[in-house]
Amino acid sequence: MKALILAAGRGERMRPLTDRLPKPLLELAGKPLIVWQIERLRRAGIRDLVVNLGWLGERLAEALGDGSRWDARIVYSREPEQAWETGGAVATALPLLGGADAPPFAVLSADIYTEFDYARLHEAAARIAADPRSTSAHFVLADNPEHHPGGDMALDAGGRVRREGVKLNYGNIAVFHAGLFAGRPARQAWKLFPWMYAEVDAGRVSGEHWRGAWHNVGTPEQLAELDARLRADATDKSPALRRGLARG
Repeated sequence: MKALILAAGRGERMRPLTDRLPKPLLELAGKPLIVWQIERLRRAGIRDLVVNLGWLGERLAEALGDGSRWDARIVYSREPEQAWETGGAVATALPLLGGADAPPFAVLSADIYTEFDYARLHEAAARIAADPRSTSAHFVLADNPEHHPGGDMALDAGGRVRREGVKLNYGNIAVFHAGLFAGRPARQAWKLFPWMYAEVDAGRVSGEHWRGAWHNVGTPEQLAELDARLRADATDKSPALRRGLARG
């Protein structure tokens, strides 16, 4: 399975940090946001990656290179500084993902931090490939963050995404059947929603509720808070500290 990492956004709420650095290169606990994603994808056996570039995109491409340092293969889908939104980004990158006849692929944001196991997406991709008329996409939903308490969409008892019900937050992690984007406008801006709601309303989108760590790192304050939390967690889990606690 291939994956598209969405990394083209300007990161307006992160200014001034993003005035001279693309948001995905902002560091969290000593590691760029996008590298957290690349490493988790590789642990899940997902090696072929497409990264879309927009604001200060060449700096991102220079930092990541061809992905070989992570035993990955990275290619780039270039966009203007005013990025083409999620829908336009996927449609534009479709040839790099294998075209309209490609196997299902994952799409995720570069600027989230999560401990979600991306290996779980292989099962969803297999289900989509087996019967795309029944399931054309799969969404990972997370608990609603403080800044978005109303959520986005719900899950029914059968694991299908619905627009009505107890709403959860769209986790910016999904798997799509490539044919969904065949003939859709490329190299122009259009949003994934509300367009994808036609598939949701038809009952063709499965989903899961991830209850673990998930953060949309949107502001300098959120970045600093999560950075401090991860560094503290790393210290608490260090072997030296555990030995010291045992001796105490």
